[in-house]
Amino acid sequence: MLCPSPSCSPRLTPRSVFSIGLLLLVFWKPSEISCQNDTEPIVLEGKCLVVCDSTPAAEPSGSALGMSVRSGTGRVAFSAIRNTNHEPSEMSNRTMTIYFDQILVNVGSHFDPARSIFVAPRKGVYSFSFHVVKVYNRQTIQVSLVLNGWPVISAFAGDQDVTREAATNAGLVIMERGDKAYLKLERGNLMGGWKFSTFSGFLVFPL
Repeated sequence: MLCPSPSCSPRLTPRSVFSIGLLLLVFWKPSEISCQNDTEPIVLEGKCLVVCDSTPAAEPSGSALGMSVRSGTGRVAFSAIRNTNHEPSEMSNRTMTIYFDQILVNVGSHFDPARSIFVAPRKGVYSFSFHVVKVYNRQTIQVSLVLNGWPVISAFAGDQDVTREAATNAGLVIMERGDKAYLKLERGNLMGGWKFSTFSGFLVFPL
């Protein structure tokens, strides 16, 4: 039935409302979800929920959900110490790699204790620190954090009057997946051990 006047509005019957609903269900397609940063889906009661960060450059909001999404892919950390005293050994004389023979933490198992080399599982910003102690005075040691064969952070201990002096440093580096990081003795003979020398690192956040 047509309305004879403009003020008249057509009335929808229950059958017509049901038909329109069926048409919407048939022809409506969900739009693709677009995120500005990589996030992993969260399963809640059998349903998949994807959380997108609209401002990835901003500080985290501190909500429990946001922190769980951010920290879910960042479980990479290691810390190793030296139990033995004398270095270099017959093995390390070839590469001057400083070996650490006791593992304190190796979350993700990305630190190879046999070679004392950390292999990055994914691209991201990584934090490294080292503290290498010499035992004898009248010697100078220089230690470098080596990334894929190139020194990126160095430290030295060269006080002739100090016996147990430490070469120590820390910094952030960007690593690609598969990049390798280790400590190299650039100069001198490392005589430090007895659990005074440490090498640690962890993934700050992925890129």
